[in-house]
Amino acid sequence: MKRFARFVCVCLSVFSSIPVAFSQATSERIDLETITRIRYEGFHNSKVMELASGLMDSIGERLTGSPNMKKANDWTRDKLMEMGLSNAHLEAWGPFGRGWANQYVNARMTSPDIVPLIVYAKAWTPGTNGVVTGKCIRANIEDKKDFDKYHGKLAGMIVIFGPDAELKLITEPPYKRLTDDDLSKIGEYQIPGERPPFRMAEVLRRRQFIKDLNQFFADEKVLAVVDHSRGTSGGGTVFVQSGGSYKPGETSTVPQLTMGSEHWSRIARLLDQKNDVTLELNVVNAFYDDDLMQYDTIAEIPGGDRKDEVVMLGAHLDSWHAATGATDNGAGSIVMMEAVRILKELDIRPKRTIRIGLWSGEEEGLLGSQGYVEHHFGSRPRMEDPNMKDVPTLLRREAGPVTVKPEQAKVSAYFNVDNGTGKIRGVYLQENEAVAPIFDAWMRPFKDLGMTTLTMRNTGGTDHLSFDAVGIPGFQFIQDPIEYETRTHHSNMDVYDRLQPDDLKQMAVIVASFVYDAAMRDQMLPRKPIEKPLPKESGQ
Repeated sequence: MKRFARFVCVCLSVFSSIPVAFSQATSERIDLETITRIRYEGFHNSKVMELASGLMDSIGERLTGSPNMKKANDWTRDKLMEMGLSNAHLEAWGPFGRGWANQYVNARMTSPDIVPLIVYAKAWTPGTNGVVTGKCIRANIEDKKDFDKYHGKLAGMIVIFGPDAELKLITEPPYKRLTDDDLSKIGEYQIPGERPPFRMAEVLRRRQFIKDLNQFFADEKVLAVVDHSRGTSGGGTVFVQSGGSYKPGETSTVPQLTMGSEHWSRIARLLDQKNDVTLELNVVNAFYDDDLMQYDTIAEIPGGDRKDEVVMLGAHLDSWHAATGATDNGAGSIVMMEAVRILKELDIRPKRTIRIGLWSGEEEGLLGSQGYVEHHFGSRPRMEDPNMKDVPTLLRREAGPVTVKPEQAKVSAYFNVDNGTGKIRGVYLQENEAVAPIFDAWMRPFKDLGMTTLTMRNTGGTDHLSFDAVGIPGFQFIQDPIEYETRTHHSNMDVYDRLQPDDLKQMAVIVASFVYDAAMRDQMLPRKPIEKPLPKESGQ
């Protein structure tokens, strides 16, 4: 028995030195020698924070349609060319609509006290055309039936808009890593209900209410509208998005701002106490109508004997405008750029072509990735309702079945990163059980980096869904939340300083390895069925 034990130990030591290993769950081949090289390059020679400063510090915010968005398109294309990628270019989609950027904003209370205020202009709203001063009035309108309460009362007033801000004492750290228990819960599949959880008609009803509300403010000749930041933590973090449509002819005509919750609440309390409150505002916003199209950045590492087959990786390059879009989603963009840099630096010669896509228009509804997918891979029919004609394929299941194009069959997988700066802990499989043993094998070399979890769950809200909707295996990684929802997501604090360098290095190494594994695999990744059309809702 002792001799047998020694023989087993010798065999184990020999096999552990072989660079190609086999998973216990599958015969999936893992090129550990190349994985080791990827790890070394990604951890010892990383350029990810250099890329971060170039994108976040030198360019800044990247609202779709803004001059900075075009700068980011050009910069990423040029950087990918410098890395040695081929066919680096900008690919148009659209038409999108009007570009917009804030150039100046200043606000202060002038009565009953003089105090500067924390405010940000809401996207696609006009400026004040100089300094304006006006009295404040509170209004909380949740439905069109509330319009009658305020008719004839708002002319020339600054509307302090919305329900009371709910600010809570911070009793738990706003920073979080996923625990083993958290990961275990994520790994549990949630059986969907009988009714689809989402229908586009609900979004359209909300959009129509916003249009009606903006028109009501315009008809009432409101001077400006000021709402408060979402969330309960406050502390100078302000979450800011849009105040109107980017579509020509539908732009809001009333200046709109979002204010820090504590400052907004002070004004609201004074008004509730029947005190007069006066604000002075100066907002300069610019609209850009010279090019209604927008652009995605595309580049490739050419493949070898299977170069007509493609493995894709991507992230959205656009952001909101109150900060520099560091965690949403500069982090994903620079991780994907670093991943292809690593592969190119190591002179990887993949069997399949590796293609990176950096998308614009994600924040407005996955528009950039949808435009690319529709052009190359397939889509559902357009819908007759003019409000639905630009809706992505994944949100118009009532329109009919997906029609695929020949290129669709040549894409093995699409990998996406868009959940902040936190390190990768696993993969959402999007209900594709057939890839589970494959990804389990690919994940095995990264357990020491905290990547341990596969879940059959779907996860939404980002660009892998554009690919998933037309039958291409599309995957989003599970990430540590860090401060994503509590501090940085769509806020004025989404800046370079909130990035976690070690996490970004880990992410780039894992993405590069998964992309390499997919590009070198003997077969393309298995697919799941495309979702069937939904019956049309009554009235459509």
